[in-house]
Amino acid sequence: MWSYIIKRLLSLIPVLFIVSIVIFSIIHLTPGDPTTYMLGEEATPEQIADAKKQLGLDQPVYKQYFNWVKKAAVGDLGSSYHMNMSVNEAIMSHIGPTLSLAILAEIVALCIAIPLGIIAAIKRGTATDQTVMGFSLLGMAIPSFLLALFLVLLIGVKLQWLPVAGYRPLDSGLWNHIKYLIMPAISLGSIQAALIARMTRSSMLEVLNTNYIKMARAKGVVERRIIYGHALQNAFLPILTVIGITFGGLVTGAVVTETIFNIPGIGSLIINSVARRDYTVIQGIVLFVTFVYVMLNLIIDILYGVIDPRVRLEEK
Repeated sequence: MWSYIIKRLLSLIPVLFIVSIVIFSIIHLTPGDPTTYMLGEEATPEQIADAKKQLGLDQPVYKQYFNWVKKAAVGDLGSSYHMNMSVNEAIMSHIGPTLSLAILAEIVALCIAIPLGIIAAIKRGTATDQTVMGFSLLGMAIPSFLLALFLVLLIGVKLQWLPVAGYRPLDSGLWNHIKYLIMPAISLGSIQAALIARMTRSSMLEVLNTNYIKMARAKGVVERRIIYGHALQNAFLPILTVIGITFGGLVTGAVVTETIFNIPGIGSLIINSVARRDYTVIQGIVLFVTFVYVMLNLIIDILYGVIDPRVRLEEK
């Protein structure tokens, strides 16, 4: 297993290198620069030139790229042009709300998707199965931001059960922390639940039709034990893959939802950095997100061997 992990970690290097080239090129080809935003439209050309020199933006693009890559290789993602902190500090100060939201949304998704997927598989071809699949198809079709706006209107404005927007850190109290994340977690988790439910159903159907399940039923094994002790365990590998993908998407793709609910996470940091042309922050976030996504896939592959001993990672 260790040789497999080392190979995967080494394969991360070219991925990050290619991503760094792409994001660096896109950002520097985009019109506008941070000095104009910092100094304002009334700044003189001399002031802009002096600011570019201080920030190192007067150097050739290839030299700016190599200087940035050399620092990033040792974990230094640079310093923000507009915030009085390094990019590492900016990411760490915003990752907490995003992780809290992603974890809660994933819990919501699993609590909805796994039971519904199992029920749909057991009741295959019935009205129950069609209803569950209909709701999952609807969930995949509705954008998360639209569901978020509906929740704000109904639960936040009409019923006034939960705060409409905002964020409270965990040290302010567990309930005070969670109540600000319930609506965004439901809006994100419901969409992810649709995909997980469909995968759970298809994976369970494949296992339920195998010979050893038929043999267990013929021997009189309790149906509950067959479903949860045998079928679900053997059907869980494809489900685990989808869970990993959806969690990675929650961590990296909750930009719009965080903006709607005014959550100071990675999404708001990206939007503010793009608006201010804060190159180093944008580049650092994209590299960080890529690293997190690849590491999540690595963790999922390792869990394959834990859940199913028949999986040998070295042979992949």
